[in-house]
Amino acid sequence: MRYGSRTINPPVSGIREMFELADQYDDVINLCIGESGFPTPRNVIEAGREGLLKGYTKYTPNAGVPALREALSEKLERENHIKADPQKQIIVTAGGVEAVLLAILATVDEGDEVLVPCPYWPDYPEQIRLAGGRIREVPTYEKDGFIPLADTIQKYITERTRVLILNSPNNPTGAVIPREELEKIRDLAVQYDLTVISDEPYERLVYDSRGHVSIGSLEGMGERTITANTFSKTYAMSGWRVGYACGPEKIIQAMILLKEQTSSSVNACAQYACIEALKNTDRQVKEMVSQYRQHRDFMVSKLNECRRISCRKPEGAFYVFVNIQETGMTSYELAKKILKEVKVVVTPGTGFGKYGEGYIRISCGPSMEELERAANRLSVFFSGME
Repeated sequence: MRYGSRTINPPVSGIREMFELADQYDDVINLCIGESGFPTPRNVIEAGREGLLKGYTKYTPNAGVPALREALSEKLERENHIKADPQKQIIVTAGGVEAVLLAILATVDEGDEVLVPCPYWPDYPEQIRLAGGRIREVPTYEKDGFIPLADTIQKYITERTRVLILNSPNNPTGAVIPREELEKIRDLAVQYDLTVISDEPYERLVYDSRGHVSIGSLEGMGERTITANTFSKTYAMSGWRVGYACGPEKIIQAMILLKEQTSSSVNACAQYACIEALKNTDRQVKEMVSQYRQHRDFMVSKLNECRRISCRKPEGAFYVFVNIQETGMTSYELAKKILKEVKVVVTPGTGFGKYGEGYIRISCGPSMEELERAANRLSVFFSGME
């Protein structure tokens, strides 16, 4: 049997590889997965259950149920300061993964270059490749807080550059791009006629005074920005698989046509649960963010007590990106050694692009009890390093 090249070439992600290695051990603490340790809010679960009982079990429009798109339009204007016509400029997707993939497929042609600040979420390169495009990794550095700087981005723009992907707050670094830098990036996008795909799943998970700004809200960016998002992180709904995107009408309509050929429509009752999430979970979300802040502060403090490693305090998301360069080991070697010796799963930085080497990612998503157990094991591990 002949297999298509798309199934042969994609590399196994660092996250998946560590998961497979972890299966060989008992009593493992998983700090690898990018998932909330909190349950979905009860009222959201009840809304999904009610949807099932009301018979919301059929196909929905490819773009999503009208009531959810209306609620998303209100949310986008209220929280992101983006105006989007719910009938023409919003699509509901099977998670944020599909939102980004459809945006790439709708904007990238064979041979086009896509700029991606690195370290980055590991799905971007393969999604770009599926569209026939080429990724150009734009380095970000710890000394700059891992912020993608407009001056650096400009150096990587060529005549083939068509799209820039931004992810703020960032996975894996936790960097939050400040407004003044976004304005400089906006000027570049206008100057070079770039489309921006702004991937914002961690938008509410911002802990300090900087705050989150959607680049699509800036003057001149509405017509060239696709804002992608998900219910997974903010509302602890990763298993419900609902995301969304907004942007220029022509691009969103193209994404809707592509969606018809991929997943057709999103689970009906899950869409009604998402309406409840948008309208009636502000208290629960604030409580989760407060807990994540405590998790972050705890892990940063404990990790900075360890020998040969250090980490900055991330402004957003729920990860700590740990500098391991003084260990003299590659991130993959160290991750395997940690798993073998103290049974804690972390993600090697190489899973996030070439500029991720020299770091490991640790998730602060699990419960505080799990984080305390993991921190104790990591302390033992690093205290024993020669």
